[in-house]
This record gives sequence, C-alpha cells and structure tokens, in this order.
Amino acid sequence: MKQQLYLIDTHVHTSEVSRCGRVPAVEMVRYYKDAGYQGIIITDHYYDGYFESLGDQPWEAKVEEFLSGYIAALEEGKRIGLNVMLGIELRFHDSIEDYLVYGLDEDFLIQNPELYRHNLESFKKLADKHNLLIFQAHPFRPGMKVAIPCLLHGVEVFNGNPRHDSHNDLAYEFAVQNGLLMIAGSDAHQPGDVGRAGIRLSYPIYSAEELVEYYRQGNQVEIFVNCES
Repeated sequence: MKQQLYLIDTHVHTSEVSRCGRVPAVEMVRYYKDAGYQGIIITDHYYDGYFESLGDQPWEAKVEEFLSGYIAALEEGKRIGLNVMLGIELRFHDSIEDYLVYGLDEDFLIQNPELYRHNLESFKKLADKHNLLIFQAHPFRPGMKVAIPCLLHGVEVFNGNPRHDSHNDLAYEFAVQNGLLMIAGSDAHQPGDVGRAGIRLSYPIYSAEELVEYYRQGNQVEIFVNCES
C-alpha cells in the first residue's frame, strides 16, 4: 500500500495584505481545501512600502495588520479542516529579490522590527540565530539576481505563478549544484493560481516551525507540480 503523503502549498498570498492578491484569506482557504491540500503557508509580501503605507502607528499595531490575512485564514482553516501556517515573502529595501522565510511567529515579527532594513547577509545571521529557513523565491525570474548559495538554506525550485516565467529548470539545477534545500509553491494570488504546486511530506506538520525541523532532520520532501493547471 502506497504511503499517504501530506500535501502543503508553501507560497500563498491573501488580498488583505498582498496588494497584488485578488483572493481574500477565507476564500483562499476554501479553494485549497477543495483542491485536496492538507495545509498551506501564508506568505504575504513583507517589504518597506507596505509597512510605510500603514502610517505613524506603533510597530506592534503594524504587525497586527500584516498578520490580518494569516489570522483570517487560520480561523477558517480551523473551521473547515485545513492546516494554515505562517511564513513571509521578504524583500529588502535596496533590492527586488524575494525570499520565503519559515519558522518565525508573531513574537519574532514584533521583537525584530523592519526586517526589510537588513540585507541578505545580515538577515541570514539573524535567521540562523532563531532557527529560521530562507529560500530564495523564483531566483531566475527576469531581472532578479540569484543569491550567493552560502547565504541561503534553499531555493524555490518550482514557482507556479502563470503570469511570470520563473525559469524553474534553472532554479532546480542551481539547487542541485549547490546542495541547497528545495521547496515549491503555487505563488497563489488569483483563483486560477490555486494548487499549481507544493510539497509532499511523509507525515503531517502543523506549524512552519515544524516544517523547519522536518527539513533540518533530513526527511524526504517530494516536489509536487500539478500538470493539469
């Protein structure tokens, strides 16, 4: 009997926070439940322009607004039986590259304000101190520069966003050549993006912190690509 694998999408946005998003959190959760996923990671865009647009208010209040999409998704996930986890898609203030970060929580975001003021080198030190994982998102998308491998834990080897040519084949080759961890996600912003990719795990996880441990323990991760999308 074939082992049942646990399917999660590691790259999902909500319209509450990601300005390019077109699907509210509650609807996104329902889409993924219908698509047969067991979990999703909300990775709304974390960058200077978003937080500056929130005006002059305490950082903790800004974090609360940033997490609004995740919280709404989490509550709906509990109601209908889909595991919702927290991540971010981080962009530093002086670059256009994006990094998927896993293993953080609300306390980390409050206690470490304005992460976008880091560069990748300084953020990697912070991430290692707090047991986070950094995956460069769509590193070979036109106009973007692939990071120095030692500053990454892994690479998004398949990005499912249909409106961009992410050159996923090059991302996969880069990960293999440099011994980096691999992840895949739909990069879901619109209804048609749902369920294009993800990862299959050999057992369930219930938080992004558990995903970090899953990778660090060397467990099998199967890249999932939905060829019908």
